[in-house]
Amino acid sequence: MHAQRLFPPGGSPGASAAPAPDSEDTCDRLAGDWQIWQLRRGHRFSADDMLTAWLAADVAPAAVDLLDLGAGIGSVGLMTLWRMGPAARLLMVEAQEVSHGLARKTVETNDLAGRVSLRLGDLRDPTIVTEAGRFDLVTGSPPYIPLGKGVVSPVAQRAACRMELRGSIIDYAQTAARAMSADGWFVSCFAAADPRGDAAYAAAGLHLHVRQEVVFRAGQAPMITLFAGRHEPGPLDRREPLRIRDAAGVWTDAYLDLRELMGTIVKRPFGGDKVST
Repeated sequence: MHAQRLFPPGGSPGASAAPAPDSEDTCDRLAGDWQIWQLRRGHRFSADDMLTAWLAADVAPAAVDLLDLGAGIGSVGLMTLWRMGPAARLLMVEAQEVSHGLARKTVETNDLAGRVSLRLGDLRDPTIVTEAGRFDLVTGSPPYIPLGKGVVSPVAQRAACRMELRGSIIDYAQTAARAMSADGWFVSCFAAADPRGDAAYAAAGLHLHVRQEVVFRAGQAPMITLFAGRHEPGPLDRREPLRIRDAAGVWTDAYLDLRELMGTIVKRPFGGDKVST
């Protein structure tokens, strides 16, 4: 892990006014003092997003040109950007107008317009990401559930984040491979029990360099797998599984350290216990 930053390297933008209790949106902490706008009853960012951002920053700490595919409300791309230096720039591509609008509102709230660009469009469209071979780091947190294998949420925004309505991890990997620089990285997460995660990288001509499973509670099977791949072959680092909670349901020290690194929690002064904020 890299040096801890509890505040964004690009400055400390002011917080927006809290939404009214009956608002459809909420403005919540994302990382450090960066905030994010989410639907109260729609898709909300998750541990999957933070873990994808963490691995992205871990394998490519010097990346400058960042691309987040299927960006949704912006959580993966923005948390990755938060960990980078002030020179880093981010392009987010999202097809849903609702999520795209929320991400734009988040960028404005955090005064990030100079570092973040947004495009509304389908990541499978070859004209949506025209900068072939440019990006040092591409991220994506694709939906996990093929159509016909799950219940489609009546909330359209939530449904598109869970169900493969606009492609799968295979499409993410294909677009990432076109957009990545020769020494760039593609970092993603996917359902641990689904072999398409590994296969997507191979189908796109990418080589896996890091693979790490995530166990949400000790004693249970892994729920997601984190992947990091490149154009060039190299040794595969099969990391020890990350355990989020122990058998008693208590957050592990490893997960708390990771959350602290990503700015989602802070420590009490004078070495006290870690607490959520």
